[in-house]
Amino acid sequence: MLEALYLQLSTHDDLSDSERSLLAKTIGSQREFAEGEDLVSEGSQPAFSTLLLDGFAARYKYLENGSRQFTALHIAGDFVDLHAFLLKTLDHGILALSPCKVALADHAKLKHITEIEAHLTRLLWLDTLVDGAIHREWIVSMGRRSKLAHLAYLFCELFTRLKVVQRTEGMSFHLPLTQAELADVLGLSTVHMNRVMQSLRRSGAADWVQHTVHILDWNKLVDLADFDPTYLSLFREAR
Repeated sequence: MLEALYLQLSTHDDLSDSERSLLAKTIGSQREFAEGEDLVSEGSQPAFSTLLLDGFAARYKYLENGSRQFTALHIAGDFVDLHAFLLKTLDHGILALSPCKVALADHAKLKHITEIEAHLTRLLWLDTLVDGAIHREWIVSMGRRSKLAHLAYLFCELFTRLKVVQRTEGMSFHLPLTQAELADVLGLSTVHMNRVMQSLRRSGAADWVQHTVHILDWNKLVDLADFDPTYLSLFREAR
C-alpha cells in the first residue's frame, strides 16, 4: 500500500525497516475519491494528512471571478497536505483529477513520529521542502519561461517524478488531465493551450495523445525546457 511513499523517501536517504513499520502504523484508513471531488477543501482544518496512493490530484485556488489556477500536481506517493499538520487551516483545495485512492495519517501519530524518530522526521520534512522547491520552479516557469518551455518543463518534471515511483512505461506516462485542466496549470486559455501543445508536437520532442504523454526525444525536451532536476533532490545521502 505504501510502496510509492517508500520509493520516494528512500530516493533521498536509506529508509530502515523500523521506519517503514512506523509509517505503516501511522498511515491508517483508506478512502477513494471520484474524479472532480475534493480530497481536502479550502478552509478545512483536517486532523490528518492525506497520502495519495493512486491517481492524480491538483492543488488549486479560485479567484472571485471564477477563474482557477492549479499550483501543484500530485502523484502516487505524495502527501498532498503534510503541511496541514502544522498549518492547521488550509488556504487552498486539493482536487482529484482522476479516481484517487488515499490513506490518512492522523496528526497525533505524526506528532509522535517527531518525538521519537528524528531521522524519519527529517525525511518527512524534506518531503515538504521538495514541494517548496517545485513551487519555486513553477513560479519561474509562469513568469520567465516561454509557454512552450513551460509545458516542456512540466513534462520533464512529471516524467522524472513518476519514474521514481515506477509509474512510467518506457518513455511514456499517463496524464489524465483534460486540455482545460492543463491550461489551468500553465495559466492559459484553452485555445492558447491547444496552440502550445501543437508547437510541442511539431518540435518532435513529445506528444500527448489520449491522456498519455509520449516523450519522443528526451534530450530535445530537456533542451526546450532547460530542465535541471537538482531541485527534486533525487540523490541519496545522509539527511
